[in-house]
Amino acid sequence: MKRHLWRAAVLLLACPFAAAAAEKDDRAAAREALKELNDFVGAWNGQGGPPRGGRAVAKDVWSEKLEWVWKFKGDDAWLQVRVSGGKHFKGGDLKYLPEKKKYELTLEDLKGKKLVYLGELKDEVLTLERTDPDTKETQRLALNTAAEGVRFVYRSARKRAGSTLFNNEYEVAAGKAGEALGAKEKKNVCVVTGGLGTMAVGYKGQTFYVCCSGCRDAFNENPEKFIKEFEEMKKKKK
Repeated sequence: MKRHLWRAAVLLLACPFAAAAAEKDDRAAAREALKELNDFVGAWNGQGGPPRGGRAVAKDVWSEKLEWVWKFKGDDAWLQVRVSGGKHFKGGDLKYLPEKKKYELTLEDLKGKKLVYLGELKDEVLTLERTDPDTKETQRLALNTAAEGVRFVYRSARKRAGSTLFNNEYEVAAGKAGEALGAKEKKNVCVVTGGLGTMAVGYKGQTFYVCCSGCRDAFNENPEKFIKEFEEMKKKKK
């Protein structure tokens, strides 16, 4: 009897540590999955309108600015997009859900409504969908970069309830601010995420680079943590 009680006690003590380890693994997996989208990070100048091949008139064309940044809270990490001048969205948060092995994009439309899309990254295109609870139609967004990371495109399509075909709705094509086609060679690496470093940060006389304001703030809050992870990452690549 005493032996069984002892074993039960050991299991109870071990459970919190096992749960904490699993949670840590999930957070690391989420961060690694989001790194696949590092090319999204940055400021973009875009123009929206009918899908490619569609007939565009002035009233159907608009300009918008997008900015993708990393956000951190403790060990949690996600990508955030801010949209200025957009015709459909104000912005949102992009996360990875390890338990579902899917990306989750929560967007806020111009009326302040939260729209949650789920999807996967395949062939360098992030495709996400949601079902409207009222109309039962399926709404799809496809996001990708092109031209060595200096072009960003997202497309919207809809499928009516009961239909098997998606109808293309609109697309936004954007160029990275300050860069042109024929992108410059990627030399500097973000010390936080491993993406393209565009901003310099310093610590104890050393210069490092980060890809966005979110990574800059995270680095300044805990530089030794990110430098250690960065050095370990470089050793693994050798």
